[in-house]
Amino acid sequence: MTTDTSPTSLGELERRAKTHRARPAYGHDALISCDRLVRIFTTDGVEVQALQGLDLLVDEGELMALVGASGSGKSTLMNILAGLDEPTAGAAKVAGCDLLTMGAKERLRYRRDVVGFVWQQTARNLLPYLTAAQNVALPMQLRGRSRSRDRAARADALLTMLEVAHCRDRRPHQMSGGEQQRTAIAVALANSPSVLLADEPTGELDSATAEQIFGAFRTANEELGTTIVIVTHDQQVASEVRRTVAIRDGRTSSEVLRRTEVDATTGQESVVAREYAMLDRAGRLQLPAEYTRALGMEHRVMLELEQDHIGIWPDNTRD
Repeated sequence: MTTDTSPTSLGELERRAKTHRARPAYGHDALISCDRLVRIFTTDGVEVQALQGLDLLVDEGELMALVGASGSGKSTLMNILAGLDEPTAGAAKVAGCDLLTMGAKERLRYRRDVVGFVWQQTARNLLPYLTAAQNVALPMQLRGRSRSRDRAARADALLTMLEVAHCRDRRPHQMSGGEQQRTAIAVALANSPSVLLADEPTGELDSATAEQIFGAFRTANEELGTTIVIVTHDQQVASEVRRTVAIRDGRTSSEVLRRTEVDATTGQESVVAREYAMLDRAGRLQLPAEYTRALGMEHRVMLELEQDHIGIWPDNTRD
């Protein structure tokens, strides 16, 4: 047996090695990176996979929505990103923090400094015995922000930006549901987090108030540059963001991207939405259920590689 050590072979190996080293890691430039994320719960000896190899990238400064049916895994993902739950396997990083390797102290610091969180239940976001300004100042105080004057000034600035300055000295029971949620957003922004997460923040509100809440998120995104991820079943909220990611069966299944186009003739602006199926790192693709039902696709499909696309057809070989 001989080993080929010709210059051509060695050069090819070196070239491949350099190419491999030069290839950037998955999600290296994303603020949020989930790579083949798995979360398994065990209840009464039965394993349930809430996340089944989920991939997700979120860039800094994005305002996006996560949608999905009950049990799809979207709330599990949100709890992992918030540092409230730990993944079983895979990789998840937020603002450079590795969510799989953090210890208890690091996780506490992460929840205090890196992420802000807004719950669906308005009463859960605010301490009932504190005023709006005191609620906003509290996270800064717990972080050790030095002077009370600085804390008060930032609290006032956030409440003003979110149009609830009139609630400064009111306690939660003296505020409407919408005012409570906008104050809750101010609380979540108090320590200038890299990411603001919101779990069904408009779920308990009427449509008009929900629109105000979304306006508050948009303001925070535009004026502070905060990256915001909203879990919602409200299609009105989902349609207002530039990017909506759908989760199904514990994986990202599809994504809607919206962009503004200007008519060359009239100069009129319009928003154009385009839906994409998500191809995960393992090469898996979830086709929209309405598409597969319409064509009677089940169990397997026929594939054909063309020069610039892949053809997919129902399997007609079965009786």
